[in-house]
Amino acid sequence: MAESTAQDGNGLSDRLVLEPMATVERGEMIDVILVTAAYIAAQMLADIASLKIVLFAGMSMDAGTLIYPITFTLRDLVHKVTGRRGARVIIIAAALINLFMAGLFWFVSQLPYDPAAAPQPDWNAVLSPVWRIVTASIIAEVLAELVDTEAYHLWVTKITRRFQWMRVLVSNSISIPLDSLIFCWAAFGGVYPTSVVWSIFQANVLLKGAVTVVSLPTIYFVRKEHDS
Repeated sequence: MAESTAQDGNGLSDRLVLEPMATVERGEMIDVILVTAAYIAAQMLADIASLKIVLFAGMSMDAGTLIYPITFTLRDLVHKVTGRRGARVIIIAAALINLFMAGLFWFVSQLPYDPAAAPQPDWNAVLSPVWRIVTASIIAEVLAELVDTEAYHLWVTKITRRFQWMRVLVSNSISIPLDSLIFCWAAFGGVYPTSVVWSIFQANVLLKGAVTVVSLPTIYFVRKEHDS
């Protein structure tokens, strides 16, 4: 009887230990899913919006710049919850998803419309991909955010894990100008006058920098940090 009670007690003790651990693991998994989904969604929306050049606050820019800047801070959140290797995988996965999306839009734009339905020229005009912009965007995203990953990793491993807002500010201050430089000249160099390309570049850097500053507190939304 005493032995049975001891076994029951041990079982209860095990459950009390394991259940909180399972809860933590579920919480961490939810964090990973949410920040990864937000990162990929922002990448996709930015690539679609980039097909249009707009005037915003008196500055010329691709419309993707209105949402794309948040991806840098979201990448830092991804890095925080998954580590450097996880961040790299998600960056490449997002690039492949964007490439597939552009390919799907192109394929659909080539299909003949159903004569029983009204013609849809606006669909092709808006969503048919401009491959130069798509290619420039994906290359810039991958290179800049891989650099961002290394800058973030060096900061937390060689300098300090404290002042989390600083790691976001430092890594983004390196990757944002690089991303803007690659994208603007690969997408618009030789298409628009040099002055317009530089204007788009400057607008990109200014807006992305402003969004970085505003989004700094979001790094604290995820409390648990990956060790690597």
